[in-house]
Amino acid sequence: MTRHPAPASARTGRVLVTAALAALALCGCGGSEPGGDRAQGGSAGNAGSRAGAASPAERAAFAAMLAKVARPCSPAGGNAPGAGGGSAPEPRKEKPTGPTGPSGEQSLPPGESPPSGPIEPGALPAGPEDRLNDRDRCASVQHEQRIIEALQRVSAPTPAMVRETLNGLGYIDERIHGLEQDGGSTRFHLDLREKGGRLCEAGLAAGERTDVTVCAARATGAFTVTGSGSSG
Repeated sequence: MTRHPAPASARTGRVLVTAALAALALCGCGGSEPGGDRAQGGSAGNAGSRAGAASPAERAAFAAMLAKVARPCSPAGGNAPGAGGGSAPEPRKEKPTGPTGPSGEQSLPPGESPPSGPIEPGALPAGPEDRLNDRDRCASVQHEQRIIEALQRVSAPTPAMVRETLNGLGYIDERIHGLEQDGGSTRFHLDLREKGGRLCEAGLAAGERTDVTVCAARATGAFTVTGSGSSG
């Protein structure tokens, strides 16, 4: 039997179908490769700006971390001073003006008479610690120590790397604010408010020069810093 070649239109249709199937197979392989975006730097490049809401489990783990960090600040029995936010911060001690002797008492140059009127103490400038309760003032030292130790080991403190390091310490994304590249370093804030407190930390991740200082946030509502120390 003599075979007649298929019409040109039929051969063309088969070629197009074959090409389309091959293209679909290639797309499926590329899309299923694990970590494809990360290998190209897509996910890692956006990590510094990620700020999603935490899950209930993440928030519970964050609360447990805060309690563990502040454990040295709690007296026996677990009733930390100011845990309910009602404990007023202790007033800053005022120091007297004028020269003092070795034991701290007032001293005067030889031949000079002491003043006849009362000596007014010199007021110290208010700092963020004045806005915090006793428990938060104590906890701030614990947070600063652990954060500085971790960030000093980050040789390239980009916002993405700083966020990853803070996440590893238990600080969740919704409590990390203001991640901002500043030359070869990164600045950030941590919202550590709990139980009516106002504690926050201002940080500068800069390798061995990393510094974290206490600050005070508004008592309620969205996170806003109302007082902070120097962070580099």
